[in-house]
Amino acid sequence: KSDSDTYTCDIGDAQSRAKLVVQEKPCIFTKELVDTEVTEGEDVILHCEISKSDSPVKWCKDGKSLRNSSKYNIIRSGFEAKLVIHRAEERDS
Repeated sequence: KSDSDTYTCDIGDAQSRAKLVVQEKPCIFTKELVDTEVTEGEDVILHCEISKSDSPVKWCKDGKSLRNSSKYNIIRSGFEAKLVIHRAEERDS
């Protein structure tokens, strides 16, 4: 993206110009979430991978954003995003 600019080619008194626009590559899932079963009371890890390490990731349940807490642990490392749900209960389904 930083290569976007106007470029010129000079040959003596003549000049040609062109504007280069580099489109940002969209972020996609390279490894999607998978359906998971766990026994009540156990911790569970939901895991996915994305194509851009600097893209923001947001975890949601029932349309509401999740944050780090004693119940949830959100981990981000490079391309990988994990959600740890501690002591899973039926209401976590």
